Amino acid sequence: MTQNTPLSPLSACFPRPLHHLQDVTHRVLSAAQLRARGVSAAQTSAQCLPGGPWQHLLPGVYLLHPGPPSGQERLHGALLYAGRPPVSSRRTVPEAADAGFGEAMVTGQAALALHGFATVPDLGALHRVDVLVPRTRRLRSTRYVEVVRATAALPVPVRLAGVPVAPVERALADAVAGLGDAEDVSRLLTEAVRAGHSEPAAVVRELSAAKLLGRPAVVGAVEALLAAGRAVAEERLYAMVREHGLPEPLWNVELRLPGGPELGGVDAYWPDLAVAVELDTRAPRSGAPEEGRRGGNRGAGRAEDPQWSAYAARRDRLERLGVTVVHLTPRKLREAMDQQATVVRTALMAADDREPAAYLVVLPR
Repeated sequence: MTQNTPLSPLSACFPRPLHHLQDVTHRVLSAAQLRARGVSAAQTSAQCLPGGPWQHLLPGVYLLHPGPPSGQERLHGALLYAGRPPVSSRRTVPEAADAGFGEAMVTGQAALALHGFATVPDLGALHRVDVLVPRTRRLRSTRYVEVVRATAALPVPVRLAGVPVAPVERALADAVAGLGDAEDVSRLLTEAVRAGHSEPAAVVRELSAAKLLGRPAVVGAVEALLAAGRAVAEERLYAMVREHGLPEPLWNVELRLPGGPELGGVDAYWPDLAVAVELDTRAPRSGAPEEGRRGGNRGAGRAEDPQWSAYAARRDRLERLGVTVVHLTPRKLREAMDQQATVVRTALMAADDREPAAYLVVLPR
């Protein structure tokens, strides 16, 4: 009679081959996932005894090796903890083998690390993982997991490194909420714009929605953010003119009538063709929708915005003098530069078909 080879504790728990445990999503499993794989609660507890091959990472979440968890494993564990169904639904909804993150998504600095921010620590160095959940969830923060409840509808997550991640603007707001140092806040917000992760208007709107704009650490940072946003938009405008073969304009100039009042500044001006470009880099009003700030539609709602009213009045004065004013937004320059170049080129080509413009004095701004 051949003597049977005893099974290892891990093999006894898993009837299937264990090569799949090389994947991080199988090195961290919830209690529900283990039960779906045929591992009883008693077997799980036995594996997690001192000196055993597994660890109890978070409530209801287990690390299937004895060493310290990696940054990715901590991330998966946090999502499994926050994404488990509420107690009230666990008795009615079967816990499938692939049950996982639910509506939970990574936010805060961990999300920014996944978005590629250089000014936040990498996942392995973060002491905390913020996880965004619906506002109705009754779930406590625990160990390294900080539960963040949405005050309104959850944003649509993006998928990065195999996990759901909050959009940059929401992740920034949640990261800023946990920071008290103005320099740290400024670094994050400035990188968001300079590295092309977002536009200033979108960031400011999210900070406003989170009621963070009044914080001392945020006020100065927002000013730096808007300044960085204008600098980046100007660089894109320069690149658009150069890369699309547009004639070189006069950059950043003031216009005025001879001996008359100032007409205001523009970002680019072609005096022979009487065409001007103005970048809209204003800070958005609290609660103002982004579409309401884009060029091309002079909606009545804008009359309530003093900044927009001043801009519209300046543009109307210039157009009455025969100057065509092209209004561009930083977002459009970033997302559709080819289209914006066509808009400017069309305005330049149409100059011959218009009445001659009034003579204007051009001064450096």
